[in-house]
Amino acid sequence: MTDPADAPLDRRARAVIRARAIAQTVRARTGVLSGLGWSVLLAGVVALVAGRRYGWAELVVAGCVLVITFLVAVAMTVGRSSYAVDVDLADHFVTVGERAMGRIEVRNAGRRRLLPAHIELPVGVGAASFALPSMAPGAVHEEIYAIPTAQRAVVIVGPVRSVRADPLGVARREMRWTDPVELYVHPAIVTLAGTRAGLLRDLEGQATRTISDNDMSFHALREYIPGDDRRNIHWRTSARTGTLMVRQFEDTRRTHTALALSSERPDYASDEEFELAVSTFASLGVQLIRDGLDLTALTSTSDLRIRSPRVLLDDCSAIVGAPRAADARDLAQTVARAVPGASMALLVTGSVASPTTLRTSAAAIPTGVRTVFVQCDPGAEVGLRTQGSLSVATLGELTDLPRLLRRLVTQ
Repeated sequence: MTDPADAPLDRRARAVIRARAIAQTVRARTGVLSGLGWSVLLAGVVALVAGRRYGWAELVVAGCVLVITFLVAVAMTVGRSSYAVDVDLADHFVTVGERAMGRIEVRNAGRRRLLPAHIELPVGVGAASFALPSMAPGAVHEEIYAIPTAQRAVVIVGPVRSVRADPLGVARREMRWTDPVELYVHPAIVTLAGTRAGLLRDLEGQATRTISDNDMSFHALREYIPGDDRRNIHWRTSARTGTLMVRQFEDTRRTHTALALSSERPDYASDEEFELAVSTFASLGVQLIRDGLDLTALTSTSDLRIRSPRVLLDDCSAIVGAPRAADARDLAQTVARAVPGASMALLVTGSVASPTTLRTSAAAIPTGVRTVFVQCDPGAEVGLRTQGSLSVATLGELTDLPRLLRRLVTQ
């Protein structure tokens, strides 16, 4: 048997349950209730129940005001929309700093006039909002918008949502009309045409310092050893010396460049330094692709696509600096493991590492592979130190990159 003292509590509990059920029905049919909406509804129901229970007229009036406010807010979100929305970008890729424009076209595809509403267009981490007027059947409304491109990034534009909400923010109804589209903000690059000669040779292969008995690059003569291929005997010299002499060759291989970028933030002193490194990396990669050379492009954590300059730049737009992982490999170790057959390694990094550290790191790259470290340090003078097949260069401005490559050619 129920204790009479528990009856008010039971009635309040049942009222709260009924309020939640009403709210769930409203949410399913009209959209999403904000936190304020839940508070208004529950406060209104509780005020009505408590005011009637204790005969407190003021509390009943307050409950009625809250419930009516809630119902009016919900009523403002009720209604069916029949929009046809088209989002168009003037370009799907721009260089950082260039102007990017877009257009959004909204058409009433229904048979009834639509009430005023708002259109929201997410752009990256922000959003643009446009007010739609009342639209007759078939009417079209168009808006032009600009997209910020001050930073290199992949900007997600959309999806477009129509929004109906009350002025107080009690209830809000959203409907999605389009899929998101991507805008690639490419890094700034410089053209490197004319700097290839002497640095990236690709005529019949690039000679190495490995000696073999059969290849295309003649090296020297030596005395015949039983078992040598007789086709390599140099008969004229043999007749002159009276001893059989055979040709020796240097191994050759097709030039394959490994282009790597450190994407670990601890390697850079500032964001400006990191962006200079990305631009340098992109400039080198674009020129190598245009020259038709074999190329592997990678960062500390991922491989990049090299089907075309545009595809490489798209991937460069998405490069972000990351903290150094506990099991992270040195950049040179990453290159040696990912591209074991490379004949040249171009590694782009920041100014934090010392030249001595870079020389130690280069030991991971196989002997005979031409290795170039490019340290990006904004404002620094162009510098170059070469020891054997290893070069450590300093780059202070992107526009100095062609001059730096010409210096590499002459050394």
